[in-house]
Amino acid sequence: MDLDVKVQGDLEIVMTRSFDAPLELVWEAHTKVEHLKHWWARGHECDAELDFRPGGTWRFVEHGPDGERWAFRGEVREIVPYELIVQTFEWEGLPGHISVERLEFAFKDGRTVLTGTSTFANREDRDGMVASGMEHGARDSYRALEEYLKTMA
Repeated sequence: MDLDVKVQGDLEIVMTRSFDAPLELVWEAHTKVEHLKHWWARGHECDAELDFRPGGTWRFVEHGPDGERWAFRGEVREIVPYELIVQTFEWEGLPGHISVERLEFAFKDGRTVLTGTSTFANREDRDGMVASGMEHGARDSYRALEEYLKTMA
């Protein structure tokens, strides 16, 4: 299944993607920095820091093919093992525009389904994220994850 992206209400973007992999592997790929750096940045080189615990922080720096760099950061707010991660998300290029991401994991019909709901402080921030091309970036990252999961099996 390719990525399904929906704008919901005034403040949310909901993205759903399933993976042909066990839930435990998809969870591990999202919770351990040694795995995240291989897929999160669309397959580009990525510097990754993650303190995976409630109150912990994360920061990823994607290195583009022409020397560009994009940095993102956030705080881990809630963890329910193999079910839920709630964290903030902020692009350092536009500081102060922070969304809250709710990543829900489920295993259905032999596939792991990941549903990510991003909630923004206002409609302008949400619409700005949609206009930024985030759907393309998320789609590329999840394709990179699908390929990386094959190496973890």
